[in-house]
Amino acid sequence: MTAPTQLLSDAGVSIWLDDLSRERLSSGSLQKLIDGKNVVGVTTNPSIFHAAITGGHYYDAKIAQLAAAGADVEHAVFEITTEDVAAACDLFAPVAAATGGVDGRVS
Repeated sequence: MTAPTQLLSDAGVSIWLDDLSRERLSSGSLQKLIDGKNVVGVTTNPSIFHAAITGGHYYDAKIAQLAAAGADVEHAVFEITTEDVAAACDLFAPVAAATGGVDGRVS
């Protein structure tokens, strides 16, 4: 039986996830969606990051490290979000290479 997401991909649909978080990255959840559900890109925005940062413990150590270093809120948010986007880019790099950059993006 072919998965519905595979049928969509076969029909030319690029499946993107509108949710990026350190929890998805650390748990392997995002990689599983890439491997098993044909997800070929991810988007995020300040609201998504706000929910991720305030809704769990995955950022606690990084926030503590940045606070101890004297980082202000703007710097801390930039550092945290940049790390997550870079990690997601690493996961999607094979997709980008396989599709000539048509898919495999992090936005």
